[in-house]
Amino acid sequence: MNNDFKERVGARLQVERIADGFRFVEGPAWHTTGRYLVFSDIPANRLLRWAPGQGVSVLREPSGMANGNTFDRQGRLLSCEHANSRLVRCEADGSLTVLASHFEGSELNSPNDVVVDSAGRIYFTDPSYGRTHELVGVKRPQQLSWQGVYRLDPDGRLTLLADDFQQPNGLCLDRQERHLYVNDTLGRHIRRWTLDAEGNAAGGDIWAAVECDGQSVPDGLKMDSAGTLFCTGGAGIQAFDEQGRCLGVIEIPEKTANFTWGDDDMRSLYVTASSSVYRVRVATPGVALF
Repeated sequence: MNNDFKERVGARLQVERIADGFRFVEGPAWHTTGRYLVFSDIPANRLLRWAPGQGVSVLREPSGMANGNTFDRQGRLLSCEHANSRLVRCEADGSLTVLASHFEGSELNSPNDVVVDSAGRIYFTDPSYGRTHELVGVKRPQQLSWQGVYRLDPDGRLTLLADDFQQPNGLCLDRQERHLYVNDTLGRHIRRWTLDAEGNAAGGDIWAAVECDGQSVPDGLKMDSAGTLFCTGGAGIQAFDEQGRCLGVIEIPEKTANFTWGDDDMRSLYVTASSSVYRVRVATPGVALF
């Protein structure tokens, strides 16, 4: 553990299990005003909610085997449904609006993770896992010949940003929304695009290799308020500085899939890892979704 890691992440990290007994949890997202965590148990086909002092309750069942979740700037929940190959939004009355399900007449593969920028543009990844792995989806033929990254504009226009991934997975924007980061699970690296004011992407070169622990399979990807990039891997969550150098690893007892920041000060790192949800207090806050 180097000094940068201690200053940015913390010197004495305590990992606390706050919920367990799940099949495979993913997609944590913190609701700022409601003060609760939403996350997916993909094989159980459930969206779940956890709140301090209240524990876990079912938010939506069936969930379409939802994976990644986020909240838009209006506090509406967006979910990536593996089983239904679509991205949906939950409205105030509980109804679901399908935001994206097809590209140029073909079904999407299985939307996996999603972020929303300040202009309401939605970026999401679309690997094939929900069509090829029974644990996290429904086996069925793939209609598209690629695994891509997309941008969905507020007017409903869907744009393919990249189609040269092996399996795109986690993604995030930097605080200024100047760069989009996307990891490739099979490639074991993180790529970076430069975005213009309309959300058009240029670049896409490899920014960092995800190999801090030697056996990483990158999945969840997010950036904190100070610009430290975090990516899940084999042993936990790896931290990278602005140049893509690995600073260290937050070790988690189970194989780690994803994470988000929460609580009033945004300094609690909520981690979905296999059958459990963990909480880790860190030195630098994350960024609230809305």
